Amino acid sequence: MCTAISYKTKTHYFGRNLDMDCSFGEEVVVMPRSFPFTFRQGVKIEEPLALIGTALVKEGVPLFYDATNEKGLSMAGLNFVGNAYFQPPSDEGINIAPFELIPWVLMQCDSVTAAKKLLKETGVAHIDFSRELPVARLHWMISDAGESLVLECTREGMQLYDNPVGVLTNNPPFPVQLFSLNNYMCLSNQPPVNNFSKSFALKEYSHGMGAIGLPGDSSSMSRFVRAAFNKMNSVYQNSEQKRVSQFFHILSSVSQLRGAVQLKGGKYEYTVYSSCCNTKKGIYYYTTYDNSAVRSVNMHGQDLDGSELYRFKME
Repeated sequence: MCTAISYKTKTHYFGRNLDMDCSFGEEVVVMPRSFPFTFRQGVKIEEPLALIGTALVKEGVPLFYDATNEKGLSMAGLNFVGNAYFQPPSDEGINIAPFELIPWVLMQCDSVTAAKKLLKETGVAHIDFSRELPVARLHWMISDAGESLVLECTREGMQLYDNPVGVLTNNPPFPVQLFSLNNYMCLSNQPPVNNFSKSFALKEYSHGMGAIGLPGDSSSMSRFVRAAFNKMNSVYQNSEQKRVSQFFHILSSVSQLRGAVQLKGGKYEYTVYSSCCNTKKGIYYYTTYDNSAVRSVNMHGQDLDGSELYRFKME
C-alpha cells in the first residue's frame, strides 16, 4: 500500500511512501535526455525530457515507481489491485504498457494540462514487462505546482479525475476516497466547541481534541483522510530544510510500522522508502525504513544530455 502527496509552499514538492513487504533493490535514478528508452510499440519521442526518481532497473530499463521531470511535472504509481484493469493491446492507436507510462508522460509533458491531453490519446494496454514481472495493477497521480490529476484504468475504461487535495492512496477508486472526506468535515485543528448538548458543560482536557475522529489505522481509505487533513493543515517555514522536513513529517503520519500490518505467509508491510522532490530544483530527497536520515540527489548535478542512466543506491 502507498501514499502520494503534492505539496505547494513557496515552491512545490512531490513525493510518496512506498509500502511493501520487502525492498526489490530500487535505486534513485536519473534518466538523461539521450537515454535510449525503447517503448514496446516502437513509438519515438523526438525531444525527450530528463527524469529523476526511484526505479527498479531490469535489463537496463528503469521501471519508475515515481519520478519528476526537468520541467517540474511529477508522477507516481500506486497499487490499485482489484480495480485496475488494462485492455489487451489494440491494433489502432498508441499502446503503452503500465511500466512505460511514467516515462511516456514525463518525457514529453511539462504540465498536468499537457499530460491530460496526451493521456486522452493514449491506450494503457495489458503488456507484461517479462514472465517474471507481470503487469502491476496500479493507478497514478500526476502533479505540477498548480494542480493534480488521478489516472485510473478499470473495466469501464480510462478515467481522469481532477484531484483538489493532492493526495492519493490505494483502494477504493479515487472518487470514493474524495467523497469520504465529507464524513470528516467536522474535524478541525482548532479547540472543539461543545455542540453535544446545551444542558450541561463539557470541557477541553487536551490539545488536539478538535480532530477526534480522525482515523488512525493503516487502511488506504484512512490513510487518505489522515494525509489530506495533515497536509491541508500543515504550516511550512521559510527554508528548504524545514519545508522538506515538514513534507517528511506529513508522510510519516501515514507511514507503516513493520509488524502493524500482517500479510499472508507471515510477512509484514512497512514503509520501504519515503521520497520528496523539490520539483523546481530537481532535488530528490529520500529516507528508508532503517535509515531516517534525509539524503538527496540533484538531477542537475548530472549530464542531462547524456545517454547512460545515473544510478544511486538507496543507503
